[in-house]
Amino acid sequence: MWTVRSASPEDSRALHEIAESTFRETFGPANTDEDMNLHCSRAFTRETQARELDDPAMDTLVIDDPGSHRFAAYAQIRDGAPPPSVRSESPIELQRFYVRSEFHGGGLAKILMDAVLSRARERRADTLWLGVWEKNPRAIRFYEKCGFRPVGDQIFLLGTDPQRDLVLVRTV
Repeated sequence: MWTVRSASPEDSRALHEIAESTFRETFGPANTDEDMNLHCSRAFTRETQARELDDPAMDTLVIDDPGSHRFAAYAQIRDGAPPPSVRSESPIELQRFYVRSEFHGGGLAKILMDAVLSRARERRADTLWLGVWEKNPRAIRFYEKCGFRPVGDQIFLLGTDPQRDLVLVRTV
């Protein structure tokens, strides 16, 4: 029923919508409106999403929501320098991984994670790493279930608020 596909430049509007709405739903209740608005105005504009879709260092995977013109889930992986705690010959970052809340518990996240791992292998990565907010236990449990383990931490600046992310890794 669910199909994972690579996003295309024509998907920038739908990507913008899911990126901002899932971020706000996930982190809005625990953060100030000012910090959320500042972060979203930088990270989730249509222009930003279009640039990310054009970036050869980044892959965006999406799952369409049947019966609507929106995505049920999306993930983004990208090449780039990892934090010092990630020791790997060829790491790749899982920058974003979101499933709409109405699809939680239905196996969609596992399908998307399998696709992420497959894409990371295609890109010849040996390690997949990510940063996850220390106050997001649901995500931490999911990532641990997927084989990720903690190796350190890093600061994620949400608006003006420096927050602690756990750095997790797993072999690809």
